[in-house]
Parts: sequence; structure tokens; C-alpha cells
Amino acid sequence: MILKDKTILIMGIRNKWSIAYGAAKSAFDQGAKVIFTFMGEENREKIEELISEFGEPKAYTCDASIDTELETLFENIKKDFGKIDGIVHCIAHAFTDDLHNPFVETSKEGYSHAVDVSAYTFVATARIAKEKDVLAEEASLVSLTYHGSTKVLPNYNVMGVAKAALECSVRYLADNFGPMGMRVNAVSAGPIKTLSAKGIKDFGSILNVVEEKAPLRRNVTKEQVGDSVAFLLSSMSGAITGQIIYADSGYNIMGI
Repeated sequence: MILKDKTILIMGIRNKWSIAYGAAKSAFDQGAKVIFTFMGEENREKIEELISEFGEPKAYTCDASIDTELETLFENIKKDFGKIDGIVHCIAHAFTDDLHNPFVETSKEGYSHAVDVSAYTFVATARIAKEKDVLAEEASLVSLTYHGSTKVLPNYNVMGVAKAALECSVRYLADNFGPMGMRVNAVSAGPIKTLSAKGIKDFGSILNVVEEKAPLRRNVTKEQVGDSVAFLLSSMSGAITGQIIYADSGYNIMGI
């Protein structure tokens, strides 16, 4: 098991259809102790039921867009677990109108919100985890991105801008954390029917195109993406940092 005796924080779990759930399952199956963050104390009972299959995991409420909540999170994690070996950042959000309307109509507030929640929270998470001295030696940080960061995809709009900022942040963070022996990467997942994806108009058509055009002629599953995340969390990827690893059945290589 490639993550035996490792403690991994999964940030932003929402339901069993999410990539965060797939990442947690793969990490757990590979021997890791998994702990979680979620939004809203009112969701605690639902989240605790959701994650109950992963042993007796701890779940913390945390709005990662608020630095003080991140500070409290990592103080509590350090008290409860000591240092952790990895963080999986599964946090993104954009206003519905900014996904449904033409990109040129993106509001200033919506632009700032999407980049703050979807990209800057990863930077803040990395910084505050480091400041609170909660990262173990050779810790690995992984975020989730999407092909819309580099190509225009219908109705992805401002989220594409946010994911582009996230991917650039991965590279700069990798440079900052590398001298400490820590790695930073992202997985660019193919389209999956998650709750977040439902906010993208005509999302089903994207699934159809990938199934038709991708070299493997199929869409990916949350479990497959989770396996890619687990690999990046493990020492088997010890020479990989600052990279965007595509787990999309090869769709990103196609020109048409």
C-alpha cells in the first residue's frame, strides 16, 4: 500500500459523487488515515455519515476563503494528529450567472470570487499549513483542475480563468516548497458528473464529446482520478512537482 501510515487531509468533501470522495477512497484503500474539511456545521451529520466507511475519520468545518478559519483548522489538526503527510485541495466555486452568461458579461465580483475560492484558497492553505508547522517532511500538496484552464470550453467561462490561476500557482508553490523537500502538483480531471458540474450548462454534451474523441473512448471516473491523486501523494511520485497531470482518457492531446 503506497500510503501506509500516512495522514492525508481531504479539503472540501461534499458527497459520494465528488472527486474528493474518490481521492479519499483511494488514499484510504492505499493505507492512509484520511481526515476532512467541509463547509457548514449544519452539514456535519451528513458528512460524518458519508465518511463513516473510512475508519473513524475526523471532520472539521472550514471556509478556506477565510484565513482565520484555516489557521484554526491547522492548529486543531496539529493538536489532534501532529504533522500530516498530504493535502488534497478540492475547493472551487463560481456564481451561476457567470457560468451561464457570455464570459464578457462576467461581473467584477464574480471574477474575484471565482479566483479567490478556486485558486487563492490553495495558496492560503499551503502558506498557513507551513506557518503552523503541520506539514511533515516530504509532504505532498495536490489540487484539482480542468482542461478549461487552457482551452475555451462552452459555459466554463470564469472558472477557466480561475483554474488557469490555480495551475500557475501550483508552479510557483512548487518552487517555494521544493527546497523543503515538499511537492506541489495538480490533477486535471476529465469531466465527471459531480454536483459542481451540474452548474455548467449543457454539461452532458461535454461528456459525449470526450467519450467520442478521447483516445480511450471513455469518460473517467472519480475512482480513476482518485488513484492519480493517491499516486501524487505517495513517494512513488517523489521526482514529480509543479506538474499538471491529466487524468482524462487522453482527451487533452486531441486537436479536434
